[in-house]
Amino acid sequence: MDFNPCSKHRLVRKTVREFAETELGPIAADIDRQARFPWEVVEKMGPLHYFGLQAPRDLGGAGLDTISYAIVIEELSRVSAGLGLCVTVHNSVALYPLLRFGTPEQIKRLAPDLISGRRIGAFCLTEANAGSDASGVETLAVAQGDGYVINGTKIFVTNGGVCGLALIFAVTNPDNPRQAASVLMVEKERPGFSVGEIEELTGMRCNPVSSLFLEDCRVPAENLLGRPGQGLKIGLAALDTGRLGIAAQALGLAQAALEAALKYAKERQQFGKPIASFQTIQNYLADMATDVEASRLLLYRACAQKDAGQPFGAAAAMAKLHCSRVAREVTNLAVQIHGGCGYSQEYDVERYWREAKVTEIYEGTSEVQRMVIARDLLSRPV
Repeated sequence: MDFNPCSKHRLVRKTVREFAETELGPIAADIDRQARFPWEVVEKMGPLHYFGLQAPRDLGGAGLDTISYAIVIEELSRVSAGLGLCVTVHNSVALYPLLRFGTPEQIKRLAPDLISGRRIGAFCLTEANAGSDASGVETLAVAQGDGYVINGTKIFVTNGGVCGLALIFAVTNPDNPRQAASVLMVEKERPGFSVGEIEELTGMRCNPVSSLFLEDCRVPAENLLGRPGQGLKIGLAALDTGRLGIAAQALGLAQAALEAALKYAKERQQFGKPIASFQTIQNYLADMATDVEASRLLLYRACAQKDAGQPFGAAAAMAKLHCSRVAREVTNLAVQIHGGCGYSQEYDVERYWREAKVTEIYEGTSEVQRMVIARDLLSRPV
């Protein structure tokens, strides 16, 4: 196994890092404080294929391999995790299911706007009684004429406030609701589709997370993704891919916190010398660097398995579980190294610390990741 990045991956990292530092770096703290979605940056990202990272080139996408995809999310999240979240959710759990399960007509009709960034995608599974229990969806889609009428509420929708196309998980067979969820693609302009207030979240504040309301929202039958009752299959496939993106986001946060802690430790003077000269600080930094590198290797291994056409669900769960834990621990140590300054909004580590925690929650909690990993282990022959 070759652990050295190829020239393509080095070029991807260099290009995205330059873009993120130039376009997002100067505003990253402000858009977090203001809870503002940076449309001015997003508009520049569309022509650069950020919203079609793994979409085929003949559809206008970048056609990247999965390791390159992870590098893009890592580098965006290193500067602005909230925008990294927007890009990974759009690509992995909105566009990817359409490309994998959609008909040629659906892909031709809906994919170009997603790939170009003219529409931002959203994945709408979570409800008041459905989250970790993906089969507990209560939103109802009733077949009526040549389409469906949808009623229900989705909560904590990433990209909800700016989405142009929402993948709605809804029950289409109420006689057996736990096995009958389907996925309906709903454009924002459909009557009966509305956006709730933007959530006041602890982190990822530049991403407009919101509720979505569907009140007698009618969609044509040709907006059904896959077959009726195939929602759980589509959702789990999307989440396997989505977990790679969230792992990459967590990795970017951890990398940013490590870099900030290293810089501060070299500059901060106590007892007449830099705190980097103290053994305790060196131990912290050594542990942080080791965990970050281990996370990167675990993530890239899972990405390589996906690119090789191998089963990667358990590997993605391992990467997401490990990278999110490391993000929480490394950002916490970065705050500790900064001391009182780390608890001030004047320093970026405070933002990294706030943002890291949620990576252990969305796209499947850490507890769910352990369930996925254990199920895979127990299915193997002894």
